[in-house]
Amino acid sequence: MPAAATLESLTSILPVTFPTPTPTTHPDLVTTQDLHREEDLLRNPFSFRHWWTAIQNVKENFAALQKAESASDISPEAAALLGPLSSPAARKSLQRQTYLYEAALMQFPASFKLWKSYLQTRMSFVLGKLVVKKKAGGRKKFPEMREALEDEKEDLEQWEGGVDGIVGWEEWRLLIATFERCLMWLPRMPRIWLLYLSIFNHPFCPPQVSHTHARRTFDRALRTLPPSLHARIWARYLLWAESKGGATTVAVYRRYLSVDPSITERYTSLLLSENNPEPRPLEAAKLLLSLARKAARGEYTSPEGKSPYQLLGEFLDVVEQHAEEVGLDVPDTIDSNKKIADEAEAQEAASQQQPEAAAVDGKLIRFAGPAAAVGPDGNLLAPYDEDEDPRHPRKLNVENIVHKDGLEVYKDQAGRLWTGLATYWIKRGEFERAKHTFERGLASVLTIRDFTQIFDAYAEFSESLISALMESLANPDEDEDEEDVKETEKELDVKMKEFEELMDRRPFLVNDVLLRRNPNDVQEWEKRVALWGDNDEKVAETYNKALATVNPRRATANFHRLYINFAKFYEEGGTTGEAEHDLDSARKILDKATKVNFKTVDELAEVWCEWAEMEIRHENYDEAIRVMQRAAVIPKNTKINFFDHTLSAQARLFKSLKLWSFYVDLEESLGTVESTKAVYDKIMDLRIANAQVIVNYAAFLEENKYYEESFKVYERGTELFTFPVSFEIWNIYLAKFIKRYGGTKIERTRDLFEQALDKCPPKSCKPIYMMYATFEEEHGLAKRAMSIYDRATNAVADEDKFELFTIYIAKATSNYGLPATRPIYERALEILPDRQTAEMCLRFAAMERKLGEIDRARAIYAHASQFCDPRVHPKFWQEWNNFEIETGSEDTFREMLRIKRSVQAQFNTEASYLAAQMAAKESGQETEAEAAPVDAMAAAERQAAGGKAPAFVSAKSSTNVKQQEPLEAAPAAQANEDEIQISDDED
Repeated sequence: MPAAATLESLTSILPVTFPTPTPTTHPDLVTTQDLHREEDLLRNPFSFRHWWTAIQNVKENFAALQKAESASDISPEAAALLGPLSSPAARKSLQRQTYLYEAALMQFPASFKLWKSYLQTRMSFVLGKLVVKKKAGGRKKFPEMREALEDEKEDLEQWEGGVDGIVGWEEWRLLIATFERCLMWLPRMPRIWLLYLSIFNHPFCPPQVSHTHARRTFDRALRTLPPSLHARIWARYLLWAESKGGATTVAVYRRYLSVDPSITERYTSLLLSENNPEPRPLEAAKLLLSLARKAARGEYTSPEGKSPYQLLGEFLDVVEQHAEEVGLDVPDTIDSNKKIADEAEAQEAASQQQPEAAAVDGKLIRFAGPAAAVGPDGNLLAPYDEDEDPRHPRKLNVENIVHKDGLEVYKDQAGRLWTGLATYWIKRGEFERAKHTFERGLASVLTIRDFTQIFDAYAEFSESLISALMESLANPDEDEDEEDVKETEKELDVKMKEFEELMDRRPFLVNDVLLRRNPNDVQEWEKRVALWGDNDEKVAETYNKALATVNPRRATANFHRLYINFAKFYEEGGTTGEAEHDLDSARKILDKATKVNFKTVDELAEVWCEWAEMEIRHENYDEAIRVMQRAAVIPKNTKINFFDHTLSAQARLFKSLKLWSFYVDLEESLGTVESTKAVYDKIMDLRIANAQVIVNYAAFLEENKYYEESFKVYERGTELFTFPVSFEIWNIYLAKFIKRYGGTKIERTRDLFEQALDKCPPKSCKPIYMMYATFEEEHGLAKRAMSIYDRATNAVADEDKFELFTIYIAKATSNYGLPATRPIYERALEILPDRQTAEMCLRFAAMERKLGEIDRARAIYAHASQFCDPRVHPKFWQEWNNFEIETGSEDTFREMLRIKRSVQAQFNTEASYLAAQMAAKESGQETEAEAAPVDAMAAAERQAAGGKAPAFVSAKSSTNVKQQEPLEAAPAAQANEDEIQISDDED
């Protein structure tokens, strides 16, 4: 009863603005306080300012009254239904404002400002309070529709409250009627249209106007407004259509996509949305297929940045998820494939025929074929295809689409495409077709990545089938009889066997993939042979297939090994050796190999060598010799360039050192001395011998007592080769000659040494000089030996001179005594580089001390000091210091310190200081700068002032001077061995 009373009371309250409020229909509309306003408006009916001021005063009075108004007497339920019209003051204010607006519009019917204010006022009383959203930044002036939809979705109006669409139907109807009257006067004002269209998104909008009337209103707006403003209408229209769903969304989006296909991807997601009560997977699949094809042709660019392959991948996702609704079944697919193949053959046959020109009244219009469709921009249009028409009900031939648009275009994504097609058949329950698809994919992919993807999906599919069958056996249905169970068990056994065979085939399938990618990969063919194991028939078949497939000029390394291993297969009696040994077949294979144009001559030479080795293994020694004689036939024209790859390997074989080396080894083992010498001579005549061949030939002749001929071979080798290769030959030659003749042929030996040293570079001549000098010492004259050492010091490289001078001095000392070494030392100091001069000076000074020449030794120390930085060579200065203590005087010691300070100042630059520090650290010693002050004299003065000056050790100028004991022992940590005690009386 209370609810009925509430409904009756609400019915009596509404509508508020019908009929249009006037003082006649509503006597309380104008109070005595409003008479002055009414008189003023009557006197100035055409003054917009007077009307606008009156309206604003009424609005301000209502706002003040609304703040002071107490709670309403009606129930909360009724207040929720009435919304803004729940209070009497609001209803009265609406009537008064409506009266004023209507009266003003009678005077100004085309005023946009007045109409907009009126409509917003009516909307505030019917739709509720508008929620104002905060916006950050501006909007693009002409955004793409995808961006415009996102922006518009964020900017859609929202209201608080509002009049219920059923209870307040009349108020809603009157609001819409007001909008219609406004549009009669202002039909081209987009702001009015947008206000009008916004009310259809209100949650309380009555169903009588929120569907058909709203759609017709959107259409009227598009027909009325100019095309430049359509984007603003379409954004709201599409969002409204999305909210309605179903056929409305489809119809509206189809209309828009005919003009702008840029939001097709958004449309497809709507068609497949979970919120869509009527999903359309076939239409979505056709749209995605059309986009993928257009993108591949360059006619479409995805607003979301998707590539053509990504669009095709989305098409495959739709096909996998909605296989029944999108694709054809197996029989229809087979028929469609056959029809497509027939059409392709007909087109190919037609293309081979000569086209006939088409003409009208003698005017040529086209050469042949049907008329081409041309778009409004003058470009050719793609021919009509039912697969791209979303309105056509025919389902898709998924298999043909995947092959044509996927596998032929995106060869690097074959794994995903094959698995997608197989998944489509699995979803349709066509397991045999899916298995056939997997097998086709495994037999066609070219990369291990694609193979792994397909094989893993295939294995997972087989496991799922087996699991399903095992589960059906574990939980049988009650209505299944024994025959059904046996049939299931039989099918399970078949599936298990197929799965095991698939796992066993995996290595072969991987090998097939690699061989398809590169059929000239010799290593993969070898792996293929190894996979067959003991199956001799398959091994032989694989070898034959490999030799027939591989292109010798494009083969990878060791192609000749295929022929050699194939021959060994027959030679050894198969892989297990149990079959009969077939040497004839092995010979035929090797003979065939010798006619193959290999990439390199070494491969062909190795084939001949392996053939000869096979004959040797079977003790056919004469046959082995004959094989090598066949291989080593020298043509008439021997001026062929061995590295000329335009010639065949057979034409260049006679210059293969590998072949001749094997041949000569064979002759040494099986032939005679004369035959071996003949082969060696041929190698020498062809000028293909290397140093090792020369040495081997000479050694062979020496073993057979042909000493002079062996020496001639060495001489030929030295003529053929230059240094550094001939250096090794000279070393062996000279050693052998000296060993053979010793001191019997001295002059000849000297001539040989002189010939060796004639063109020998400095870095290689040291061993020869040493050998020459040793020979002279043992079999010649010591004087000549010394002269050879002297020549060597000028001829050898700089890094070898110090060692050679050391040997020279030692030999001179042993032969002539110490005094004879003095001119050698002097020459060494002139020739040696600075870094080695100091060490040589130390040795020179030590020699002079042994001879008692103290002054000469001191002069040598002074000469060497200019090359020795005290921070880098502390050993030198320590030795000179000890020398002065032992043999010097106060003056000589002072002179030594002066020279040391001078040298240190000379080296005292930043670069040399850093270099000195690095050198000292590397040698593990402390630098002089770290151990003592830079200025030694300043340090001496400071220590003298502190009373810690060490005693000076005096010495006589004679050669037999002994060191005296110090007068005062200073602490070891503070003593300065360079310090001199100076008398206070000295100047």
